[in-house]
Order: sequence, then structure tokens, then C-alpha cells
Amino acid sequence: MAFDVEYDDGLCILEPHATIRKANKISPSAKFERLEIEDSTRGGFFVHYDNGQTAEVSWSFVCELPPRTSKK
Repeated sequence: MAFDVEYDDGLCILEPHATIRKANKISPSAKFERLEIEDSTRGGFFVHYDNGQTAEVSWSFVCELPPRTSKK
């Protein structure tokens, strides 16, 4: 699973769910429940899980991770 983030300038980034889980210390057994876009400042989004945990993901978090190089 991954989150497809599209910016106003057309840039699209596919952010792996595993990266978001790791950065927010989400329990491996937690199941995705819903996604909430942060409306007031448009600073990012929240991923809510069935165990009550919430991952906070800022747009800058998505942009600052370097792309992986593919192994050929």
C-alpha cells in the first residue's frame, strides 16, 4: 500500500505506507481505517488506524525523502 501525493505544480510522489508507519511508530498490527487531509493549513495529512493510533504526515516529509535508486 502507498499514498499517491500530487502537488499543485503537478509533481506526483508515491509514498510507501511502510515508510509512514515507521516514521510514526505505528504498531505493525494496526489496520488502516481512514485518511484525513489537514484542511486549515494544508500542511499534510493524517492516517488513522483501527487501534486509535494516528500517523501525521507533512507534505515536506513526503518531499524530503530521497528517491531510491533501482537495482539493475
